[in-house]
Amino acid sequence: MAESPKTILLVEDDENDVFFLTYAFEAAGVVNPVVVAKDGQEAINYLGGAGRYADRSRYPFPGLVLLDLKLPVKTGLDVLRWIRQEGMRHLLVIVLTSSKDPHDVDEAYRLGARSFLVKPLSIGERLETAKVIKRYWLELNQLPSAGAGAPTAGNSPPAFTGV
Repeated sequence: MAESPKTILLVEDDENDVFFLTYAFEAAGVVNPVVVAKDGQEAINYLGGAGRYADRSRYPFPGLVLLDLKLPVKTGLDVLRWIRQEGMRHLLVIVLTSSKDPHDVDEAYRLGARSFLVKPLSIGERLETAKVIKRYWLELNQLPSAGAGAPTAGNSPPAFTGV
């Protein structure tokens, strides 16, 4: 039996970026379910299975995280720091942000990001980015086994509250 497509956690606060990226994924033929977290704390809660995200049948641990850096409540770098502190090193995180700041690039990689992409502006470039993500990260790349790096049932880390 074929394994169901891994969930993509899109951590993005800009509704337009969410719309255009999910549209580009659909146009590129991405079949993976996309769950949206609108700020860094919501992403941490999702990843940690905290609160409403405790039900992993409804909110499965993602196979891929697309992470903006400039987020309300907790920044993308805060999320990466939390992921590293919680030992989720196998989690594939692609930074997808408007920042071109070399400090952001260096810090994201230091904290475990697997790739750093600057958000494309045109619809055509967004579609091309979606196709590249689909082809490399969802088709060619071998993901860790189900749950590798994910908190185990009853052993979910607490929600991140500090920086």
